[in-house]
Amino acid sequence: MVFFDLPVKSKADRKEYAEFRKNLIKSGFVMIQYSVYSRTVRNNDDAAKYERYIESIVPKKGAVRLMTVTEKQYAGIKILAGGEIKERKFA
Repeated sequence: MVFFDLPVKSKADRKEYAEFRKNLIKSGFVMIQYSVYSRTVRNNDDAAKYERYIESIVPKKGAVRLMTVTEKQYAGIKILAGGEIKERKFA
């Protein structure tokens, strides 16, 4: 999972934000909620590969955090408000 908080005050900031988000989507990440993206990987080697990729595209400003969770842990997420959106299901 990728969590990010990037500035969007200037035109350059917005461009960097959009490019980062576009690159995440191109590499198979899907939006869970604003600024939270997730991708399923097969194993720890794949996870490490995507970690290196994200490190290579991180914008100069803002904060980006990565967290690896197992499928079992992810399946345990409780949705407390709203509900699941069909496009965001992983199974």
